[in-house]
Amino acid sequence: MSKYNQIYTDLLASITTERLQRGTRLPSETELMDAYQASRGTVRRAIEQLQERGFAQKIHGKGTFVLSPNPIEFQLGGIVSFHETHADLGDDVRTEVVEFLQFPLEGPLLQHIEAEPGTLITRIKRVRRIGGKRVILDINHFVADVIPGLDRSIAEQSIYAFIEQTLQLQIAYAQRTIEALPRGKDDQTHLDLEGQSHVIVVSNQTFLQDGRQFEYTESRHTLDKFYFSDIARR
Repeated sequence: MSKYNQIYTDLLASITTERLQRGTRLPSETELMDAYQASRGTVRRAIEQLQERGFAQKIHGKGTFVLSPNPIEFQLGGIVSFHETHADLGDDVRTEVVEFLQFPLEGPLLQHIEAEPGTLITRIKRVRRIGGKRVILDINHFVADVIPGLDRSIAEQSIYAFIEQTLQLQIAYAQRTIEALPRGKDDQTHLDLEGQSHVIVVSNQTFLQDGRQFEYTESRHTLDKFYFSDIARR
């Protein structure tokens, strides 16, 4: 096993078994270099991998700290609903609809939704709790005449199931961006940030098989609970 893999595996085991608990500072780069007789680059690579997987967070001037022993993987490939992604968590997952309203399309949303100004939009804000902690804020915008009949009870369950099973519409593809952004007012109100200054925002413009855009969504994630993965092929 390479030095990088050994350091990463050992630290990961300490985190997942909670020998290193949430909020604990990891050994410094110098301490790890001495313990493993490894270069600084090798140590940094192992720590960066822990950060990318959502197990640790580096705080400038203080060190690297344990975030979570069990981050939840969010698959980038494909289009799946929250309920499909986390079905295996069962009763540990809760959805709360914190806003449900309709308004005419205008302003900045025109850049994200392919529809005429004034088109009726249904906006739904949903907080996702996992293990009692508020970790995702979904802000959905649906084109009302393309996705009619939405109500709060549907939003509390699976909107995609309603679209595909009740409306008999086929969801085809999404254009997706992912970025880290400073936390906003909605994030501070609806998420358990625990001092985090940024959130991960996954934005989707989603289209039906006939080419019509039916949705623009911002899914805003806390840093400590999720990592993102994909499969890349050449």
